[in-house]
Amino acid sequence: MKKFALGFFILVSATELVAHVLDWPTVRHFSKPLLLVFLGLYYYVSVERNQLSKLVVFALIFSWGGDVLLIYQSKHELYFVFGLASFLVAHLFYIFTYRQFRSEDNSNALLGVQRFRYSFPVILAGTGLITVLYNHLGDLKIPVVIYALVLVFMVLNALFRFGRTRLISFSMVFFGATLFMISDSLIAINKFLMPVAYSGFWVMITYITAQYLIVEGLLRHKQ
Repeated sequence: MKKFALGFFILVSATELVAHVLDWPTVRHFSKPLLLVFLGLYYYVSVERNQLSKLVVFALIFSWGGDVLLIYQSKHELYFVFGLASFLVAHLFYIFTYRQFRSEDNSNALLGVQRFRYSFPVILAGTGLITVLYNHLGDLKIPVVIYALVLVFMVLNALFRFGRTRLISFSMVFFGATLFMISDSLIAINKFLMPVAYSGFWVMITYITAQYLIVEGLLRHKQ
């Protein structure tokens, strides 16, 4: 069942990316909503029932909601706003998920100056993007800034799992969270600042990879 779910996730992902390259909007209406369905199914069949995390499930559900709402953002600005809100909630669930999927032993964790040093590039990237985009956000200044701050906090919480889980789990989740930030940054740049060539393709390939790495990384966590 795991191979079935993962295989269909890969197939739907490839379909979504090809649909962006070849500009098949009708195909994307079917492929995009199925991405998180099959990834969620993959997570569900990969864990024992007593180890199933409701936080992961809710993060995927709200990510799915954001995917569906953003399909229709060209029809009305409210679809973008509600899509943004849905992803914001997903990030909040991921923040609590990262705290759940780490050991209590922090003897090897990032502490003090180390934590600040490794956090700085993430904070700089997030605040830098907000600074560049701020004057172009119009009426969406407040929601976009709030979303960006939560997004940065999500990546930082992935970073703070270092030393409190297996290295493979930390690496996959942190790289996935970083790709999520890159994907959302591409959306913001393309929407508010300037057109990005093949933006849909780059947004989706980073997003799909991000979601998979986060889920796979969490599955590989061991206390």
